[in-house]
Amino acid sequence: MMELDNEQIESQLRLHVDRLAGLIGPRYLQKPKTITATIGYIEGQWAGMGYTSSRECYDALGDQATNIIVEQPGSKRSGEIILLGAHYDTVYSTPGADDNASAIAVLLEVGRLLREHQSNRTIRYVAFACEEPPYFNVDTMGSQHHARRSRLRGDKIRGMLCLEMVGYYSDVANSQKVPPLIPMWLRRFFPHRGNFLAAVGNMPSWKLCWRFRRGFKRGARSMPLFSICLPEKINEIRLSDNSSFWDQGYPALMLTDTSFLRNPNYHRATDTPDTLDYQRMTEVTLGVASALRFLAG
Repeated sequence: MMELDNEQIESQLRLHVDRLAGLIGPRYLQKPKTITATIGYIEGQWAGMGYTSSRECYDALGDQATNIIVEQPGSKRSGEIILLGAHYDTVYSTPGADDNASAIAVLLEVGRLLREHQSNRTIRYVAFACEEPPYFNVDTMGSQHHARRSRLRGDKIRGMLCLEMVGYYSDVANSQKVPPLIPMWLRRFFPHRGNFLAAVGNMPSWKLCWRFRRGFKRGARSMPLFSICLPEKINEIRLSDNSSFWDQGYPALMLTDTSFLRNPNYHRATDTPDTLDYQRMTEVTLGVASALRFLAG
């Protein structure tokens, strides 16, 4: 991996979140200037790293939506893909520092760390449009569009990693809630302090979950990781772009600070850059980069 110290990574993460959530603010199609600025920012960052990005445009309820894609071709197994993705849009009511500028920031910095890495499998980075309502869980969701096109092309996606809100942490007792559909007997195994990153899969994604954990812990030894695979009837695990890939039969994980189960600023005007923990986001970046390198070979 490219040699960057923790202070450099943290500084870059702060910059990305400040530009997206501080300078641009709420990012949604009905406010097209914010989307244009966001796309320009992401493309500019990737170009500055030496990547060539492409756009995947489609109709979303009468507006043009744009996924932004970078591919780093593999060598021995280039037809197999490991995908790292995050959505860049917000609901109208929030500047979206955690949801989801934090994830775009980590997406960009993982790409920077792995820029010189030659992997066996192809690494695909995608910044998704239209994860939030009114597009969520319908055909106009950016990840739904990309996952369907990937299946139609016959893309061999061996694992999809979805970054979904990765910046909010708390060491306070009982700061972490448990999804209500988790059985009572199982709840004692769940953390009750919001100081960890969760890697959540559906049952068919168990092998990806196990391999992700191995890779993550190599790069982020001090960052607690709670990894688990659960039935999809527990609705909270389907609330981001990972579910689009499950729908197409691809293994996928949601990497998250658990959103509204922890962060009181979810979808509110108070989801601002100053509420995030950039030191822990740095650990997440190092862990995800290590896991992506491990998965890609």
